[in-house]
Amino acid sequence: MTPMPSEPPTPPQVPAGGSLDKLREHIGAAARQDRAAALDAWLGELFPAHVPGVSLVAVGGLGRRDCAPYSDLDLVLLHNGAAGIDRIAASLWYPIWDARLGLDHSVRTLPEALSVAHDDVKVSLGLLDARHVAGDKNLTAELVAAAGDQWRRTAVRLLPALKELTVARWASHGELAFLLEGDLKEAAGGLRDVTILRAVGRAGVADTMRPAVRAAGLRLLDTRDALHLAVGRRVDRLVAQERTAVAELLELDDGDALLRRVAGDARTVAHALDDAWRAVDRLRSGRRRGLPTGTPSRRPVARDVVEQDGELVLARTAIGPVPDPSLSLRVAAAAATVQLPIARATSEWLASFSPPLPTPWPPAARAALVSLLGSGPGLLPTWETCDRYGLIDAWLPEWARMRSLPQHHPIHRFTLDRHLVQAAYEATAYAREVDRPDLLLIGAFLHDVGKGLPGDHSVVGAPIAAEIATRIGLPPADVATIEKLVRLHLLLPDVATRRDLSDPMTISSVAGTVGDPATLDLLHALARADSQATGPAAWSDWKGRLMAELVDRVHTALDTGELPEPPAPDAELLSGDLPAVHLDGDRLAVAAADRRGLLAAVAACLAMHRLDVVGANASTVDGRAIVEFFTQPRYGSPYDPVALAADLRRVAAGDVSVTQRVRARAMSARGGTASPRVVWQRDVATDAAVLELRAADSPGLLYRVATALDEAGAEVRAARISTLGGDVVDAFYLVGSWADAAERDRVTAAVLGAV
Repeated sequence: MTPMPSEPPTPPQVPAGGSLDKLREHIGAAARQDRAAALDAWLGELFPAHVPGVSLVAVGGLGRRDCAPYSDLDLVLLHNGAAGIDRIAASLWYPIWDARLGLDHSVRTLPEALSVAHDDVKVSLGLLDARHVAGDKNLTAELVAAAGDQWRRTAVRLLPALKELTVARWASHGELAFLLEGDLKEAAGGLRDVTILRAVGRAGVADTMRPAVRAAGLRLLDTRDALHLAVGRRVDRLVAQERTAVAELLELDDGDALLRRVAGDARTVAHALDDAWRAVDRLRSGRRRGLPTGTPSRRPVARDVVEQDGELVLARTAIGPVPDPSLSLRVAAAAATVQLPIARATSEWLASFSPPLPTPWPPAARAALVSLLGSGPGLLPTWETCDRYGLIDAWLPEWARMRSLPQHHPIHRFTLDRHLVQAAYEATAYAREVDRPDLLLIGAFLHDVGKGLPGDHSVVGAPIAAEIATRIGLPPADVATIEKLVRLHLLLPDVATRRDLSDPMTISSVAGTVGDPATLDLLHALARADSQATGPAAWSDWKGRLMAELVDRVHTALDTGELPEPPAPDAELLSGDLPAVHLDGDRLAVAAADRRGLLAAVAACLAMHRLDVVGANASTVDGRAIVEFFTQPRYGSPYDPVALAADLRRVAAGDVSVTQRVRARAMSARGGTASPRVVWQRDVATDAAVLELRAADSPGLLYRVATALDEAGAEVRAARISTLGGDVVDAFYLVGSWADAAERDRVTAAVLGAV
């Protein structure tokens, strides 16, 4: 054996920094090929010369010559039982580790490699990318041929296990086409799925690598190249702060253009894989039933629609010289209802031959749309299939503007198009709570149609939604309801989380705006569906309780014309010994001798116990100051009630030592880079003006603001704390009219100084 050189060769390097033009040289298929060639040469120099029966085999990205700038290496050291194989392996692996390259490695004989691949679908897929790097070429060629032959023989048995693994991965990583920060490799429609498509094609089950799929895969690889170069390390998740740099490297207009391109490519890949899985299922189903090739089974599903081998196709009577304009919608509704896919040939036929829908739509088309939106689990995959073949654009011309449109607020997890469909899906859970489920579904689907246009999207979207509702054939009264739902869809969550629900003016204002109980119920259902479709940060049990309380009070006002009385404080807080502390889950109440600064001191104590405040009330009764807080744990763990109660009693008694530990940290904390803003509203409360603070969240923010208000001489009657991602919208009810602009400016300056 030839001894290894004392100084191992240097691995190929990715340039750090440099101009955009220089970095762009490292993006694209040619650059990936160059990296693979450079790595091959480096590994070839590491490999000992003249060792018979041993070869170094690349799999994964290096095997496919798809090396990203900071990819790991996947290598197999193949041997035929040669002596000293452990020493050869060490002479290869250690220089790779010393070069700080990621390495996934194995040492196997040919029978071992094939045996593992026989039962492990991941290994089997890896060997399909096997490529010779160094050593015994004949041994590598034997592996490549045997692995390919074994895959063709075992694929039908292994593919169901691969599908199961794929579905689990999708559940974990989501759908790349609709995520604002998706994983380019692992999410549905990402690079991992391109590899699976290639494997299904190699098995001869379906033609998976069509030109559109190949092009989408290449663009996704380019995007990953640019992401690696922008970040300077291996990373596959395209997060918001990297979009602009990646877009510049890819010579796209901006981050939104990048997201839309990624979404389109991911959709192409995901659709192709859906088709591939159906081909696999048809093949296995036919083999189980012993049916000869070309013997389909058919059963009627709906008017003009039949099931054939697990897919929906058109009945022969539906195909005529002048198809029914509502046919595509009826097929989609049937597919979503029975949760079966529409056959590719059927989708292509509908896209090519369906005539335009007349204005207004015929009743059959309108009924089919409502059935589709209310179909539950079948809605999302069916909608995607229809969108893939251009059917949605034929139904709703506005859809092209909304497709893959990013939503930049961090509480959103989906692009706009997916959010609208998801909202309709979520609305089905509340369909039995409203008088008009059809208007709820249509309203949920259209509630954000104004996004992406200048102005308040609720106001801008209302006439657009009305136009769509008119086009689909709703009567004028229903059109007016849809317009109202879109215009007011944020009313309930905004009021519930930012206004004092015990204030009669709050209730009378909402009742006057909504107008009738039926619309109120529709808005309540829509608000919940919208929040749940937005993402976890937009919904909580506390928000749900607040909205339910608001709706209940407004219902009373609409039904009886009387405003409900505000709840009185607990009797023990009004008459018991001072200080008094009550803890009841997320509700905390403290009574103490009336003094300034109690609200801020209790807020500091809660911050020290890692409790986020979502609401607060303060009142003074017969010389007693009573503050009530509604909280939720910051990190999900419940608070220690004994320790919290003890600290609250000390704070209520005036002990400042409890809050001193919070004071320094809170006063030094500052959040975000955008300038905070204060908005005054003097006509929304009975006996107070509302100071609304919009700022970035930071530790101790409520304590700092409450302290500033107290020192400025402002009496806080109530507070509503609303956190949306990294931002807060905090509303403080300040007792008095606050008619003097100079006084308002003075308090504004004090609050902004504290923030």
